[in-house]
Amino acid sequence: MFTGLIRHLGTLESRSSRPSGARLRIAAPGDLLARAESGASIAVNGACLTSVAVDGRSWEADLSEETLEKTTLGRLPLGSTLHLEPALRVGDPLDGHLVSGHVDGIGQLLSRPQGRGGVDEGIWRFSMPAALAPMMAPKGSVAVDGISLTVVDCGSDWFTVALISETVTRTALNGLRPSDSVNLEADPIGRFVARALALRGSDEKLARFAQGGWQG
Repeated sequence: MFTGLIRHLGTLESRSSRPSGARLRIAAPGDLLARAESGASIAVNGACLTSVAVDGRSWEADLSEETLEKTTLGRLPLGSTLHLEPALRVGDPLDGHLVSGHVDGIGQLLSRPQGRGGVDEGIWRFSMPAALAPMMAPKGSVAVDGISLTVVDCGSDWFTVALISETVTRTALNGLRPSDSVNLEADPIGRFVARALALRGSDEKLARFAQGGWQG
């Protein structure tokens, strides 16, 4: 499990093909590398990966074909800045929200405000796969490239979040441009609520949930 609070940034150094996927090599700061021992779980732009090798400046992780298909990690250009978060330990503070590291879908940045001084704080709008709509609600949580954010508003295939300058400047979001792709993970609670209602055949309730949360 993770919290969605990004304290470490890395750089995608290489991506090599393997018979069943690919291997990434990621340069990272020393305090992150200290947590990247072989077998450790590290979230990379919101996707939980397992460290298979580490040295004094980089660590490596293998990606399955499923991960390549369901996330952006197989298409990011070399040199991209990556959000890194080691797995939550017992006793660690939970300052964000519970994030599993299982990407639910890929969205795109639709728009961002025009800020001052090169920092665009305010309302950012993203697209999302329609299948995620039942798991989104205003004031609910969402992870965008692994960053824990709060949904401001949402529709059947879009949602908005309010970003402060601290979040924009301390992550790779400031380099994001409209049409750029991001990994999305819905709030785990929303996922299980949507699943339970779907199994009960509560289509009307799911429709209300998708349009903006429970309204009674």
